[in-house]
Amino acid sequence: MKAKARISRRTFLKAANAAAAAPYFIPSGILAARGRAGAGDRVLIGHIGWGGRSRGLFKELGSLRDKGLAMSVAVCDVDETRLAGGVKEIPKAMPYRDYRYLIERKDIDAVVIGTPDHWHGVQTVHSAECGKHVYVEKPACCTIEEGKAMIAAANKARVAVQVGSQGRSQPEAWMMHRYLANGMIGKVQRVECFHYPSPEDTKPVRDSEPPPHLDWDMWLGPLRWRPFNERYLPGTFRWVMESGGGQIRDRGAHVMSCAMWWLGQDGTGPVRIEASGTPPRQGLWDAAVLMKVTYTFRDPDWVMTWTQMPNEELPKAEERTEEELEAGKPDGITKIIRPGYGAIYHGDQGTCMHWGGDGGTWAERKVRSWKAPAGSKEVYRSPGHMEDWLLGIRTGKKTIMNIEAGIGVANLTILGNLAYLLGRPLEWDQTKMEIAGDDEARRLMSRPQRHPYHL
Repeated sequence: MKAKARISRRTFLKAANAAAAAPYFIPSGILAARGRAGAGDRVLIGHIGWGGRSRGLFKELGSLRDKGLAMSVAVCDVDETRLAGGVKEIPKAMPYRDYRYLIERKDIDAVVIGTPDHWHGVQTVHSAECGKHVYVEKPACCTIEEGKAMIAAANKARVAVQVGSQGRSQPEAWMMHRYLANGMIGKVQRVECFHYPSPEDTKPVRDSEPPPHLDWDMWLGPLRWRPFNERYLPGTFRWVMESGGGQIRDRGAHVMSCAMWWLGQDGTGPVRIEASGTPPRQGLWDAAVLMKVTYTFRDPDWVMTWTQMPNEELPKAEERTEEELEAGKPDGITKIIRPGYGAIYHGDQGTCMHWGGDGGTWAERKVRSWKAPAGSKEVYRSPGHMEDWLLGIRTGKKTIMNIEAGIGVANLTILGNLAYLLGRPLEWDQTKMEIAGDDEARRLMSRPQRHPYHL
């Protein structure tokens, strides 16, 4: 895989000098190979992307680094300023402007992909083809085609993939899962996911030249070419349909992930998707502001809805007492700090709900206080999202948010947006992972990607 790396002399020399002073290369015989741990039990990791979320992922690896189980040895970003920040924060890491050079390194075992959504599919496929284990942020992909390619590449290479819907690995997510699995509200018939609206671009600006520290061509990557506009980034790419997809793809990928996991529905899909929504009135961003999506599942029969509603209509989060917070330690019982999204579960014998669904997942009081009786059904309790990924790397076991599960959830968000854009219901064939009976919609399962940033 050939590529032209672009990096400033100052950044390169700074990293090279740091590496010379404290070499990080170790003999290949003690590296962790795919599906088993190396003799040294240390996984060498490269970080692709160094934005806010990528830095968060680096910190989440901290306990594994402290135990000598992982070591960050490379960092990549198309923004020179961010790349310099990565070199400063990981002084032993070699910097790259082009991820293709990073994944070609034989000593690197795994990569953490924290780039914008439109890069997830291509970078995951290329990394798997180079034999790297992959942690990729959610949503896993932007198109149905990308998702299929990611599954095929990961399975062919037999690498451990963890998609960053870390809500599955939270302490109260385990409580909620156990509560539902033991039938405490009976058979779940409906899950209502709620969220506040996607924002509108109320301060549009004209297109301009990109800043000198940003490689705009590389940032766009597989997307069609378009002029630079400061409202596209950094985090605001989420509100553009082509590169993000709105709240349904940002937080929906978390909340729906929890539902599919807790109800044992990984590997399944809806048969019908209906959607409506309110487009923004102005500006660059084009994701739906208000939105309602209904997913109908069969065998078993249940319905999941996703609703972006006005803030005043959101379910109110419960207040937790100081005694509860203190009693909950060290299991992570914390104050609900993001109460604006979650889901209500309706069973034939009652209801229960949670708030959040990502790095903060909060179950309601009756779920937290439930004591499992003898003989109750137990469910998997993740040691942590990064720790679970490491288990997958070392043992070959399926990760808690493996590539098939991650693509399944991403497909839900993609189909919701497509049904909204087309203004009509869609029929879904889960076995083929294809839209059925709608040629126009089927064409939207994929899109052209620019050379050379393509699958």
